[in-house]
Amino acid sequence: MEFDPKTMALQAIETRTFGGHGGRLGIRFHARGEDWIELALPYSPDLIGDEDSGVIASGPIIAMMDIATSLAVWNRTKAFAPHATLDLRVDYLRPARPGHDVIGRAECLRVARSISFTRGIAHDGDLEDPIAHVTATFMVPSGTYPKVPR
Repeated sequence: MEFDPKTMALQAIETRTFGGHGGRLGIRFHARGEDWIELALPYSPDLIGDEDSGVIASGPIIAMMDIATSLAVWNRTKAFAPHATLDLRVDYLRPARPGHDVIGRAECLRVARSISFTRGIAHDGDLEDPIAHVTATFMVPSGTYPKVPR
């Protein structure tokens, strides 16, 4: 992928795979709309946190939701802007069901000059029965986000 801030965000989303930590966890693109994006964390024995129950550890879900909320900002701005996670809050409601992929759905609520606000839900097949609710804010270390309509 070439470094082109105007197209990198959409190219990264459309390639459907991730490198680094996200790639090692098997996180992949799932779907997106105008104001939301979904990633998938395939169930894997390597991700189990409780061997007796087979429940996936919370760390991979947190990593997926960090990536999903970050991509939600780029999906909204339609441009790549390197940013850092300023705050990530994950409220777990229940454990993920063993054997089920976890889907992370995120949306960008607002993009200000240097801060963006997002929220998301992790679920394992039923959006109405979430595993966790997530809120995250991101900060552009220098400069500003591209302007987007409110």
